[in-house]
Amino acid sequence: MNHLEAVSDALYAIGGKWKLRIIISLSDGGKRFNELQRLITGISARVLSNELKDMELNGFVKRTVTSESPAVVLYELMPYSESLKQVIQALAEWGASHKEKIMREASTTGASLSAKR
Repeated sequence: MNHLEAVSDALYAIGGKWKLRIIISLSDGGKRFNELQRLITGISARVLSNELKDMELNGFVKRTVTSESPAVVLYELMPYSESLKQVIQALAEWGASHKEKIMREASTTGASLSAKR
C-alpha cells in the first residue's frame, strides 16, 4: 500500500470535521449524547448521531444502554482509539504552531501596512 492510499484510508476512518473532536471529548471518560452535543460546539444532533454510529462501526466508540428506567445511553472510547493518541498530539502541536505563525504574520503585515501609510 502506498502513502497516498494509506492516508486516504486513515482520513476515511477519522476524517471530517467532527470525529477527532468527539474522540477528544470522550478522552476523559464516557458521556451521554446530550453532554457530548453540549461539549462539541456547532454539531447538530443528527450529525453527532451519524458520526457516533460510524465510529462505533470502526471500533473507536462503544455505545452502552443501561437497564435503568429511563434507559441511559453512554458513549465511551474503545481501546482501539488509543492508537490515535500520537496523531491527535501531533495535530494539536501543529495547530498551535500554525496559529502562532499566522498571528505573527498578521501582526507583521499589519505593522508593515501601518508604517506605509
